[in-house]
Amino acid sequence: MENTLESTAHGTARNPSTSFLKGLGWGTIGGLAGTLVMDLLLMGVLLVLRQPAVLCFSIVGDTVSRLLTMFGAQVAGGVLTGVMTHYVVGPLFGIIFGAAVTRLPALRGGTVKKITIAAFVYVELLSQPILATTPILLNMDAPATLQWFGGSFVMHLILSIVLGVIVGYGLRPAPLAIQWSTQ
Repeated sequence: MENTLESTAHGTARNPSTSFLKGLGWGTIGGLAGTLVMDLLLMGVLLVLRQPAVLCFSIVGDTVSRLLTMFGAQVAGGVLTGVMTHYVVGPLFGIIFGAAVTRLPALRGGTVKKITIAAFVYVELLSQPILATTPILLNMDAPATLQWFGGSFVMHLILSIVLGVIVGYGLRPAPLAIQWSTQ
């Protein structure tokens, strides 16, 4: 009885289009899960601080409403618009990140840790221009602006960790099967 590892260069190569589709799928799942975890934790923290649990959604909804008003579109602000925005933007961030992981050689086949660190940098950098619109459009004072950016940093850190772990584990290469053969 002899142990052999059955593998060839052809057998272990990953189909690029399959990898890309997996990246989109795992990115969507990671973005949605990260957004959900972030929002649940945020709502809990807001309740502990004796604030309305939906405060962040209201702020995001009002920001979107003001932004779209600048382009002539009338959209109601508030909680519903904020929730819709969160659950469009979160998975969209995930989709883009999942696709990037499959296409960037530095991340393709990387460890979960490396992909999670990349997710952190990606989410924090990509969210800054979006977050900057809120204090400007809602005329926040300096303390409110600092609270907004500080809270957003922590919440997006949570989103990025969930996104990175899910994409990292979802896209990790499958272990090669060891086949026992008798010869």
